Amino acid sequence: MNGSRKLSPQEIADILRDRIRTGDLKAGDRLPTQAELADEFGVERGTVRQALRALQEDGLLSNVSKGSPPRIAEPPAVSGEPQPTMVGLAPRLTQAFAAQHVRIDVVCHTAETLMIAIGESVRQIHEGTARPESIDVRILLPSRDIDLAFPRLVEEEQGEEGAVHQRWLAMRNAQIHVLRHNLQALRSTHGIDVHVAFRALPFTPPVKLYVLNGEEVLLGYYVLTERAEEYESQTLEMYDALGSQSLLFSFETRAGQRDAAFVEESQKWFDALWETITTDLTLS
Repeated sequence: MNGSRKLSPQEIADILRDRIRTGDLKAGDRLPTQAELADEFGVERGTVRQALRALQEDGLLSNVSKGSPPRIAEPPAVSGEPQPTMVGLAPRLTQAFAAQHVRIDVVCHTAETLMIAIGESVRQIHEGTARPESIDVRILLPSRDIDLAFPRLVEEEQGEEGAVHQRWLAMRNAQIHVLRHNLQALRSTHGIDVHVAFRALPFTPPVKLYVLNGEEVLLGYYVLTERAEEYESQTLEMYDALGSQSLLFSFETRAGQRDAAFVEESQKWFDALWETITTDLTLS
């Protein structure tokens, strides 16, 4: 289905995630068999297994066994319990987009999880079930010019460290383009006052932070893992963080004085950092 280039496990997982978000695959539905998916995407079964493993780790599959295809998991109830980012972020964003004036402030390493999770909120606007008058999104991401703390090669070899950085940069830029386009398109299609801005952090953030309408803060710590990724005919063995698996801890103003104070201080911290950093993100 993709010409001569084979889809990666991540790309297949993203396609299946999109089918789950849009309702093409509903809670309780069985996935096609690995053989059927391999045939559909024109890849080996091992590639399909890696994609399904990613969906399982995100909590999107249930009844995972060797005997039969897994089912789509029921969506988790929104609660104060920490959840993986890919599971917990989308319903929180959906709640935030129910407001008349939406304000989302983010600090992260890439925009991948946000790009995926915000899709449901955008879909609801197109569907007419969410009708904000304005959307203001500010995102702080690492600058292209810094020496990132991660990802890093497991073993330093001449020339390869640049490939790791270029892979990260390409992912970062592609995700930003998609996120900005999908949000700004709401201005012409629905007349919503949309503002999306990106600024360049001079350091690698050790955490991901989402401040939603000044009422809730979601905080997750990046945890490094050793893994291999294919990039331009190279296999890069590196230490990297899978942000979608980071546990998000929720702090809400309505949860009590301690949480309310944390939300207030987090918003002040973000505002101060945003004003201090005046360099816009370079998409190249």
